[in-house]
Amino acid sequence: MRIAAYRYQGQPGVGRVSADGQQVEPFQLDAQQAALGALPLVEAQAAGRALPPTGQSIPLQQVQLTAPVPRPRRNIFCVGKNYHAHAKEFAGSGFDSSAKSGGDIPSAPIIFSKVPESVVGPNDNILYPAEVSTAIDYEAELTVVIGRGGKGIRKADAMQHVWGYTIVNDVTARDWQGRHSQWLLGKSFDTFCPMGPWLVSADEMDGQNTDVKCWVNGELRQDANTKDFIFDIPTLIECISAGITLYPGDLIATGTPAGVGIGFKPPKYLGRGDVVKIEIGGIGVLENTLR
Repeated sequence: MRIAAYRYQGQPGVGRVSADGQQVEPFQLDAQQAALGALPLVEAQAAGRALPPTGQSIPLQQVQLTAPVPRPRRNIFCVGKNYHAHAKEFAGSGFDSSAKSGGDIPSAPIIFSKVPESVVGPNDNILYPAEVSTAIDYEAELTVVIGRGGKGIRKADAMQHVWGYTIVNDVTARDWQGRHSQWLLGKSFDTFCPMGPWLVSADEMDGQNTDVKCWVNGELRQDANTKDFIFDIPTLIECISAGITLYPGDLIATGTPAGVGIGFKPPKYLGRGDVVKIEIGGIGVLENTLR
């Protein structure tokens, strides 16, 4: 199942996307629930409740897609340096405050977060903050959507807690990331978390063997598979939930492959008018322009 959040005739809606991707069947939700995107549906299924009935299909081209979870309940959990090639790429960039001498590959997951207010949807603009930073980078990331929550989740049980997946572009102000020796500020500027195009349930795709690609202005920059993770999805869930209770609808961005702008010499930062297109197998395409 694919669940999209959207606006139609000026009103928020949430619907099931048809198998051919041409229609959306709107769930019967009140406006307050619909404004939360797919979150009420994930919560309902996690609690064992049936999904609400759907209405008459609407052509997908007639709706404006929004982020599937437009305002997450709390910060998005993010994973730093989770592909071997990217870990080496970033450790050599001079911007990696987490790197230890001779230790490019982390021995435990590096977890940071992005604030909910940074989320925007498919085709929304990424705002170029020229007054505070011109070192803006892209990061294509498969993102896990938690279904059944819990604390102290074991790796062996972790995939039972996954509702599904979506795409996040972990946009980053590299100079802020380096200057402040932590990653929250540089990762959380307004519009720095494009998300979409929808949620895909775990029974439709395998997040543990999934292609992740990113183009900037048509140039392929990132091309990898989640088999290259340093820490797989069960390990990430076990790590985060060891001391923090996870709830339905929580989001875990699993890290980005090699090929980010900071990895080039000189760096290939984003500028106004640049188009970032991310494609993840089994989900679809997320595209945004820097303005």
